[in-house]
Amino acid sequence: MGLIQKMSESIKKGIRTWLNIVPASPYNIQINEVLDFEMSAIRNRIWFRGDGNELEQLYQSLTEYTDKYKFWGSRCTPGMEMRKIHTGLPGLMVRVLTSIVLTDMNEYEFMEEKHKILWKQIEKDNEFRKMMKEFMEEVLYIGDGAFKITIDTEMSEYPIIEWYSGEQIEIVGNRNRVKEIIFKTPYTDSGHGYTLHEHYGHGYIRNELYKGDSLIDFKTVNATRHLSDWEFDRKLMMAVPFRIFKSRKFKGRGGSIFDGKLDSFDALDEVWSQWMDALRAGRAKEYIPECFLPRNSVTGEILQPNHFDNRYIKTDNDMSEGTSNKIDLEQPDIPHESYLASYTTALDLCLQGIISPSTLGIDVKKLDNAEAQREKEKTTLYTRNAIIEAVQETMPQLIKACINAYNTNINRAVEEVNVTIPFGEYANPSFESQVETVGKGKTQGIMSIEACVEELYGDSKEDVWKQEEIARLKAEQGIAGLEEPAVNMDGVEEKLETATLNGAQIASLMNVIKMVKDGSVSRNEAISIITATLGISRENAESFIEEGIQNAGKGNEQDIQHEQEGIQGLAQGSK
Repeated sequence: MGLIQKMSESIKKGIRTWLNIVPASPYNIQINEVLDFEMSAIRNRIWFRGDGNELEQLYQSLTEYTDKYKFWGSRCTPGMEMRKIHTGLPGLMVRVLTSIVLTDMNEYEFMEEKHKILWKQIEKDNEFRKMMKEFMEEVLYIGDGAFKITIDTEMSEYPIIEWYSGEQIEIVGNRNRVKEIIFKTPYTDSGHGYTLHEHYGHGYIRNELYKGDSLIDFKTVNATRHLSDWEFDRKLMMAVPFRIFKSRKFKGRGGSIFDGKLDSFDALDEVWSQWMDALRAGRAKEYIPECFLPRNSVTGEILQPNHFDNRYIKTDNDMSEGTSNKIDLEQPDIPHESYLASYTTALDLCLQGIISPSTLGIDVKKLDNAEAQREKEKTTLYTRNAIIEAVQETMPQLIKACINAYNTNINRAVEEVNVTIPFGEYANPSFESQVETVGKGKTQGIMSIEACVEELYGDSKEDVWKQEEIARLKAEQGIAGLEEPAVNMDGVEEKLETATLNGAQIASLMNVIKMVKDGSVSRNEAISIITATLGISRENAESFIEEGIQNAGKGNEQDIQHEQEGIQGLAQGSK
């Protein structure tokens, strides 16, 4: 038994099941990039231009992979041609986003007045405000670009600002830092084509001229003979790159809002073109027997149909027994609901993550319910905030570079320039809806008058105005209905007469002092308001408030005594 049991155990061990995982063999996946950054920028530019003829030529030239099967790349069968229509949506999105950002941009705030005055002169000389619309649009649909600052004293005493879009520059980086920017400018001289490469780095400008791929001396061409290399302070770089989003395909370059949306734009154009083609094919058709056709009253010949106002199809006369000739009118049934559903779905895919339909003026009732549309309106706000953040980061760098380029040209040292770019509030929700929302919070007892005024007006009104509005509202609602004792302002007014304040400023100061006495604002808040709005030093503000509080009530002391005497006399008379 022992031997048999040993043999049985050995057999069980031999046939036992084991899990053995063989590692996968490595694969080498190679993907061919169809377009480089420059070609992608050109394609985005054509979409922004919105010309259907250019789009068809573009996609019929891009015969690689899936581009040849897209709507704009497809060719119609001879005899079955259809009209291709571009909706113009990509260009509309860019223009609207640019408009809602630039219209809310306020005046720049400088720490030093001399910098503000100098930038005003540079801005006016370059017509920079007009330039902003151009570069804002291009950076949205191209992806990035750069400002080039040039010194040319023959044209202007101030630095010249030039904008180059993304396909005209190369950005050279090192350790996630911009090392230099290469600006490419084509020239034609004596029938030959040249490309000037201007290398703008920290402390230098270097020029290189290429004829094809060959480097030549830029002094040998008339168009570039006046140029020269330049070295200056390494703290200064006379080029500023600008981008809003990062590219997912090209490292170190900016991303376009069209990235990932071109197929959706193509599908939207196809849906709209198909719908319009169905409308054209679905025109009413009128079948008229030959005996009913209009004829020339003189010759008796049948009048030819007019495709504008008299279209018909001629049929033979029906000579069969028991029948009569009659005019038949056929109106094909067009499935508008199906086309509308396809159109709204394609439109929603185009706008997702970029902009709300209501921002573009599209009727939201056809797309979704009101609550969903209010949520989608936030998409516009998110995109706007991203653009504003990029502007607030780039514009101070450009202003600093321009001011220091001017200083370098007149042999001044490079200096620090502090400037902020403020923006107003987005115009949505409207003031009416804010009043309705805040009013509900006030009536339900969850918001004070101070909170209501702050929520309604925010930064659009000064602090002094808001405090005065709060006092007016309290007085109208009976919260501050008791008559205040008069404040003796004699000591304060004597000091104000020696100060350089006008009548309105003096009145505002006296109102603030009254608010401190009333308890509407604290003493520190009042000092901050006075110093910020009236330009008075903190010591003088403290002095004004202190004397105003000490003199409070003195002007009414006599009236109060007479009032008490009158009450006593009245009591004696009543006895």
